[in-house]
Amino acid sequence: MTAPTRPRPSLRFRGRSFLALVLAPEPPAETWFAELDALMKGSPGFFVGRAVILDVAALDLDKAGLEAVVADLASRGVKLMGVQGTRPSWLGPNMPPLIAGGRDADVIEAADAISAEPAKGAEAAPEPKAAEPPAAATIAVPEPPRGAPALIIDAPVRSGQTIMYPEGDVTVLGHVASGSEIIAGGSIHVYGALRGRAIAGSTGNAKARIFCRKLEAELVAIDGLYKTAEDIDSQYRGQPVQLWLDGEAILVAALG
Repeated sequence: MTAPTRPRPSLRFRGRSFLALVLAPEPPAETWFAELDALMKGSPGFFVGRAVILDVAALDLDKAGLEAVVADLASRGVKLMGVQGTRPSWLGPNMPPLIAGGRDADVIEAADAISAEPAKGAEAAPEPKAAEPPAAATIAVPEPPRGAPALIIDAPVRSGQTIMYPEGDVTVLGHVASGSEIIAGGSIHVYGALRGRAIAGSTGNAKARIFCRKLEAELVAIDGLYKTAEDIDSQYRGQPVQLWLDGEAILVAALG
């Protein structure tokens, strides 16, 4: 007997959205790279495990100049998933591909919320040294209901974990450990010590703020502007504070 031939299933493609960082160098490039180096010095693991796109539209580059910029980023450990603002013919086999289109983050329809809740019976991971960024560790939780104004994390955020919520505010009812990260489209509220990285207004919200009961952050950022630990006045370290954006500067004030 001849076995019946089963029809081969059709090939399927699935779409999946990711939140990517866009690096957009501005002239003079030397100054921009110096600022990038300062950021990476204050937060060595900032680009670890991230999707990064390079937008060179603001730079007047030829093919050799573009290759130099990509090489300079690679030497700093920044791996690019694509390039925008250049000619397709300049992107050879050893260059990242051209990325066309894309949407602003403030119109993202769905995003994964990453929980900091530790597994039952598991001990908290020790905090790493600043020079040794931890490996990424994330635990997915169900997506909050549509229209939810805020994401509430009712457990400490452990080292190496990331909370990403572009839709709005993030509130943490515990501590945020060194080496962890919170990325919010709105404001960030931490009812404990903030020792990791807090990035508010990630979708272009200049009115976002950061609140914490004890400021010990490695890095804070609002709408793309940032301060590292070295840039924050020592009088606010270990104090309850709020941070907000005033023009091109992040201001800090004590609470209470």
